Amino acid sequence: MLVLLFLGAAQPLWAQTTDQALVDAVQQFLYQETQALGQEVVIDIAPPSPHLPACLHPSPFLPNANQAPIGRVSVGVRCGEAGRQTRYLQAQVDVIGRYIVASQDIERGTLITAAMLTQREGNLSDLSSQALTNEDDVIGNVAQRPIRSGSTFQAHFLQAPSLVERGQRVTVIAEGAGFRVSREGEALEDGAQGQTIRVRFGPREIMNARVINRGTLVVDF
Repeated sequence: MLVLLFLGAAQPLWAQTTDQALVDAVQQFLYQETQALGQEVVIDIAPPSPHLPACLHPSPFLPNANQAPIGRVSVGVRCGEAGRQTRYLQAQVDVIGRYIVASQDIERGTLITAAMLTQREGNLSDLSSQALTNEDDVIGNVAQRPIRSGSTFQAHFLQAPSLVERGQRVTVIAEGAGFRVSREGEALEDGAQGQTIRVRFGPREIMNARVINRGTLVVDF
């Protein structure tokens, strides 16, 4: 992987020396976080403010750990022996890599297969934050709206296929320490893998259960 680092506007020599450890720590941190995302990474870090004291023992972190560090990124840095001081640096992270798009028009309700996908290469930071780049996250799901050829797959365009349909007779398993009981009921909702739906066992008995297989649910205790 090729990593290019641009530090923005020039600074006085004393400021460059003081801030170099901080910038290096952030650059290395972002490199480690993005090296598996693509073939080439370009990291542009804005210089730290010259009015702040030196950051000793910098320890970078991502304020939003669930978001991939692509595009405009804010990086937190804990400073000092105990990390009691925190400051933030801004960076632009461009990742050149491969992503998937639809190889054909896909109609709503279609179960997506590998034959419907093709790969492209480009700047991943230009994609929507909802775009799915890994085929494993797309194959086996159902299109919830039409997807045109050449379009990326957005997370909210897809849904896991239903393993249980409303009105279907289903088996519900309840188990705990030393016991396992199964009952037959009627699903009151459609349900995909891992979803919790309502099941009716009688005129007045309704229970929530989680879908674990086709026609099979489990009650979590």
